[in-house]
Amino acid sequence: MDAWILDESPGTYRWGALPDPEPGPGDVRVRPVASALNHMDLWVTRGLPKPPLPHVPGCDVAGVVDAVGEGVEGVAPGDEVVVNPAVSCRACRACRAGESPLCRRFQIVGEHRAGGHGGLLVVPAANVSPRPAGRSWEECAAFPLTTLTAWRMLRRGRLRAGETVVVVGVGGGVSAAALVLAVRAGAHVVATSRDAAKREAALALGAHEAYDSDEDWPVRADVVLESVGPATWERSVRALAPGGRLVVCGGTSGPMVELNLPRLFFKQHELIGSTMGSYEEWEQVVELVGQGLPVVVDEVFGIADYPAALERLESGQQLGKIVLRH
Repeated sequence: MDAWILDESPGTYRWGALPDPEPGPGDVRVRPVASALNHMDLWVTRGLPKPPLPHVPGCDVAGVVDAVGEGVEGVAPGDEVVVNPAVSCRACRACRAGESPLCRRFQIVGEHRAGGHGGLLVVPAANVSPRPAGRSWEECAAFPLTTLTAWRMLRRGRLRAGETVVVVGVGGGVSAAALVLAVRAGAHVVATSRDAAKREAALALGAHEAYDSDEDWPVRADVVLESVGPATWERSVRALAPGGRLVVCGGTSGPMVELNLPRLFFKQHELIGSTMGSYEEWEQVVELVGQGLPVVVDEVFGIADYPAALERLESGQQLGKIVLRH
């Protein structure tokens, strides 16, 4: 198969040929129709983390089942599917408790295993779901990782209707997904971005307020969703009301922050880490998309234009997901 390949990490991608992957017992092979970019596409080129090599990137995939392995039932060649990028053993204590992101064998498609920016992809049959009816291939490729991540963040943050939530750095895929999910949940949604056009776009998507990420936010929030890190951390903490919950899924501006302990315990704040989502949460996300949840697509490139798509992602110009059409 042809694919975008990373031979070394740190390194750069090249377009080339690899042997066709074969589905093992319990696996399915998918021929991608569309795939989407994530910051993981950039991080693996910097060795943060180092994936198995040679590596095919691409965490988000929608396509057609090409072949199935021994013992697979309920999935057949020709089925149109979306791929759950969160793979676990489904048998350990964490998995049985519905907490598969805590599985010691947890993997992410496009990070720990080959991804979808190529001609074929093999995943466990449990990690494919029927393509939601009425949604484009581009939308189906755009929602898996970011909407799953955002959905778990909101669940772990216990957001309720009528509460105020701040979505930090609304240009990214997770934050754009969190915004539309929080609007759907009936929350009072506040978005932040350094880009005035993105703030206007956030308001058009249903946010009630929008502020510059680099300026003070006149808000007291029950929940703050943070994926930027040190560049916005202090404002995110200061935006919390007493008893508020700060949910963190990433740090695109860096890995280290400072924490004011007296403020943490006197105001009884909660700091909550969150990564990806469980199989049960994946099913809920697919159902929400099938019910018409907005999926924010920024721009669609051809698979051959992956380098240009990466440049757009690295520049931070996007609002929502950058998608490759195969």
